Amino acid sequence: MPVQQFSDLVRFARDNSPFYADLYADLPPEVTRITDLPVVDQSAFWAANTLRDNRVLTAPLTEAVVFKTGGTTGTPRFSYYTREEWQEFVTAFGAGFTDAGLRPGHRVADLFYAGELYASFLFILDSLAHAPLANVRLPIGGAAPPESVVSTLEDFTAQVVAGTPTTLCRLAEHLISQGRQLPYVELLLFGGEVLFADQRRLLGAAFPNAEPRSLGYASVDGGLLGRPVPGPDPRTHRPFTPHTVVEILDETTGEPIREAGRPGRVVVTQLFRRLMPVIRYPAGDRAEWTTTEGGPFRILGRAEEGVRVGPVSLHWQDTVNAVAAADAEGRVTGMQLVVRRWEGRDGLVLRLATGPGQTPDDLDVLARRVVTGLNTARPLYPDSVEAGFVHPLRVEWARHRDLAVNSRSGKLVRVLDERPTA
Repeated sequence: MPVQQFSDLVRFARDNSPFYADLYADLPPEVTRITDLPVVDQSAFWAANTLRDNRVLTAPLTEAVVFKTGGTTGTPRFSYYTREEWQEFVTAFGAGFTDAGLRPGHRVADLFYAGELYASFLFILDSLAHAPLANVRLPIGGAAPPESVVSTLEDFTAQVVAGTPTTLCRLAEHLISQGRQLPYVELLLFGGEVLFADQRRLLGAAFPNAEPRSLGYASVDGGLLGRPVPGPDPRTHRPFTPHTVVEILDETTGEPIREAGRPGRVVVTQLFRRLMPVIRYPAGDRAEWTTTEGGPFRILGRAEEGVRVGPVSLHWQDTVNAVAAADAEGRVTGMQLVVRRWEGRDGLVLRLATGPGQTPDDLDVLARRVVTGLNTARPLYPDSVEAGFVHPLRVEWARHRDLAVNSRSGKLVRVLDERPTA
């Protein structure tokens, strides 16, 4: 699918997607400026993007690849690409591997996860296959036992290992426990999570000659987001021009941010997708321009739409639903998600506000119900706890006045990411 003109994409979405037709119903017939369009509300988008009677898609689902993008166990979310769109996606992303440090002939181990409609393993494998440099692809997968992974890496003298930071660190811990290193690995290409300083130290002990680098910034729902920028800061990326329009919007006013160093939320428009249009869609992350609008930008962490804790994505609404189901008596008056990092692992704290007069025993019972409910809704979290990737969920009780608010608007800050970013 070739890249489209912005106005043509908007016209096509209005004519063929009931969701976008409703969203743009009050706009003039011709829209040429991206800022004339409303930002998509994620809840409304996914409420319309259903398996039955879908109102987002622009055509019947007769030819596509389908991937799961998150959500609760009972309400999974799916993204759709035609074969032309998928090829355009992986070709553009694969071109970015040159900036990530890939060299001709590199033997690359793909340790991302496959199956159950998840995309990352196939996405990276296809992106490597469409990269402009010749490479040897080793489709190992993230679920392979560490000893098997190491054996394959040694058999092929793999120079590049690609995976989430959690997977790479698990492999490093295995090597260290065996008193071994893989000195011939040159690149550790990571994606899907932030890489922290303590993880870098762990990786350095197992892969002494390898440089950790971002392989790029993308998501199954949002699509192409950022191409790696060579340099010391792996959080820095640049838009995939001309495929993608990246905006950074003020979190209070929604106005575009044009200057460097001012954080905002990332909103993306994909100019090559027509089956499931993505137009001014919140990517779920915060970022800041490093120079001026449209140039390189630095990823700062998750925005209010969701949060990433180790390998687990949690949507704000998932947590709201779990608290509401557990709190039949209405004791909770406010909530924040607080992400912290200690002892080398991420952990999620649910900061719940309640009024006076609650007994500690009652709150303990409620806290256990909330944690049980959220673990049930997002089973990957307790699975990751058991695997040692993240700390167990816990509840921190507070008064409503203790919840952090935006200093300019007084609005509740839903997600506090207290993890170090340097």
